[in-house]
Amino acid sequence: MLMLTACSNLTATNLMAGIKRNDTASIVIDGLHENSVDKVTEIAGFSLDIFKKIYGNENTLISPLSIVSALAMTANGAENETLSQMEEFFGSDIAGLNKFLYAYRLYLPNADKYKVSLANSIWFRDIENLTVEKEFLQTNKDYYNAEVYKAPFDDSTKNDINAWVNKKTNGQIKKLLEEKPPDNSVMYLINALSFDAEWQSVYKDTSVREGVFTAQDGTEKTVDFMHSTEYGYIKLPNAIGFTKPYADYRYFFVALLPDEGLEVSDFIDSIDGKALINAVKNQSNEMVYASMPKFTFEYGKELSEALKELGIKDAFDSELADFSSLGHSKEGNIFISRVIHKTKIEVDEMGTKAGAVTAVEMSAGSAALTEPKTVNLNRPFFFMIVDSEFNMPVFMGVLNDVT
Repeated sequence: MLMLTACSNLTATNLMAGIKRNDTASIVIDGLHENSVDKVTEIAGFSLDIFKKIYGNENTLISPLSIVSALAMTANGAENETLSQMEEFFGSDIAGLNKFLYAYRLYLPNADKYKVSLANSIWFRDIENLTVEKEFLQTNKDYYNAEVYKAPFDDSTKNDINAWVNKKTNGQIKKLLEEKPPDNSVMYLINALSFDAEWQSVYKDTSVREGVFTAQDGTEKTVDFMHSTEYGYIKLPNAIGFTKPYADYRYFFVALLPDEGLEVSDFIDSIDGKALINAVKNQSNEMVYASMPKFTFEYGKELSEALKELGIKDAFDSELADFSSLGHSKEGNIFISRVIHKTKIEVDEMGTKAGAVTAVEMSAGSAALTEPKTVNLNRPFFFMIVDSEFNMPVFMGVLNDVT
């Protein structure tokens, strides 16, 4: 699993007291901006591939940044074919991905009007039969500042993990685990992401008016729409859209509305990660009369099957998985049993709040002067929250219905 951070009243034992970050991990990677293009395109690509696999005509939200962080921590314990499959999926060797994600995390902002935070943790079962490699812990401390806990994996551990997630997502994700960890689970690797930002120009009361949103199934609902004038227009062969900046223009909300008669699923199938990034990079500086509904929803999905179909096969196989650099269990081979991803988003007049958590569960066993454009998001649309400095997709989703 991928899961998050630390709380002052945890019953689990914090094992990072004896593991300090290496000095080499404090070096900022030179040329991060120049070298980020390929990495961001790769992350956007496999994230969109995951999205295509899991999308089922419902409100959907994933965090590429959270997913890649959790899987990368896990890959630091993989060897041989298991590692090769994961690196092929990433489009990068794990050493390069570690460096990029470490350097990127250093650039995350913490301003008054916009805050983005990433937290990582590793939880393993407190049993004599499990040995965790110190180098695995060290690497994830160096590059991901991961917290490490030893716990009994009973109800208290479920409560500790949920409390950690709740804290690290600033209350956006209240609960990751519904039940105590399964008896054969030996480890959770967790990433938590929190995003909270005001719009560069918040909506005035007079800019919010009722309108009709037509859901995927044809149902019409009267909801509150937010109206504004923006200056980033996107035109694709089968969609139009706009960008709306958050405070200080570091992050943007990107909305893409498929052409009339084209379903969102068909639009998603028609694009790839590179096209998605280029759509944002190549937006035109044109006036856009934009309207979108206020909305909030939660989403949760088990990603294991999608990841298997995309090439990460051995990691989920109890016999073929090779996580020998992660650790060893006398009860059987260590493998990934589940990858759990949970998200939440709130978009209103003031801005956006969003959170994501990804958990990897390891088990043992057997503007030009032109006519203004108009984009009215009154039917299902695809959206992203993008870091404009790197064109990194922090979140991507589809709104099919306003509930």
